[in-house]
Amino acid sequence: MANTFKALVIEKENENLNLHVKEIEPSDLPEGEVLIDVKYSGINYKDGLAAHPNGNIVKGYPFIPGIDLAGEVINSKDHRYQAGDKVIVTSYELGVSHYGGYSEYARVPAEWIVPLPEGLTLKESMILGTAGFTAALSVQRLEENGLKPENGPVLVTGATGGVGSIAISLLTKKGYQTIASTGKTDEAAYLQQLGAAEVIDRNEVYDGKVKKMDKQKWAGAVDAAGGEPLASLLAQIQYRGSVAVSGMAAGVNLPSSVFPFILRGVSLLGIDSVYCPMEERKYIWERLATDLKLDNLEDLVYKEVGLDALPELLPSVLESDHLGRMLVNVEK
Repeated sequence: MANTFKALVIEKENENLNLHVKEIEPSDLPEGEVLIDVKYSGINYKDGLAAHPNGNIVKGYPFIPGIDLAGEVINSKDHRYQAGDKVIVTSYELGVSHYGGYSEYARVPAEWIVPLPEGLTLKESMILGTAGFTAALSVQRLEENGLKPENGPVLVTGATGGVGSIAISLLTKKGYQTIASTGKTDEAAYLQQLGAAEVIDRNEVYDGKVKKMDKQKWAGAVDAAGGEPLASLLAQIQYRGSVAVSGMAAGVNLPSSVFPFILRGVSLLGIDSVYCPMEERKYIWERLATDLKLDNLEDLVYKEVGLDALPELLPSVLESDHLGRMLVNVEK
């Protein structure tokens, strides 16, 4: 390991944040049992919040963001991991209160680590990242709650985003008729390439008014919007259907009524990827490497960048002007 290495560091001066790539030393890294040579990371909505002065994500400065990383173990104080092991780290406090993946090296608690499953490369694992894990966990929970392809169409909101685009691909792979809801209907060809049977404007889901009950349209849904659009969506779910919600891009308040739940038996399934139990976490990653392994992973990459591009790129993430996944090649 080199005496110094590159990392993206966020520093705060008064109310302003400064992002820059700088050389740091191994002693600058936080405590943890496992030291990792980071190969890839990804860019998520949460990473964009970390670069925003009012993002309410980072607990203290200076800080290295990046809620995802994949790489090779350099050394370990935990017997479960040996030098050369390929590993994934997402969620927990990574990139929030613990230095994250936008660094050539990272030191993390052993309890946060998932061994890279056979069938996935390090690069593929970060094309998926937290977004892919969240999408797969959403599909898993929907099916546990009774969703089957023969039940009817499944809606995916925020379809051009990371969770949405991967959810479309996963659902299509499993034989579902997937309906993509988006504010970017000019990207219909991209969504159809991922497998969407139909692309609709998000105004068809939520037109600005939330009804207590509406026409039954979808057997289930993967939702990353939250807020009033989610309330409107719940009123349109078929009898005993379910919605897996993992985001709040449209707001944190849910002005719904109890009618969808008590008259149609609709289920609202909360998807938390951050503290998902490790046994289930490993199972989902194994599925992403086997029966849920996507053939079109490279198609999901909107942009591949190195650390040097992040100071300019990260603040723009919240503008939602990209498609699919943005991959960070730490060695680029």
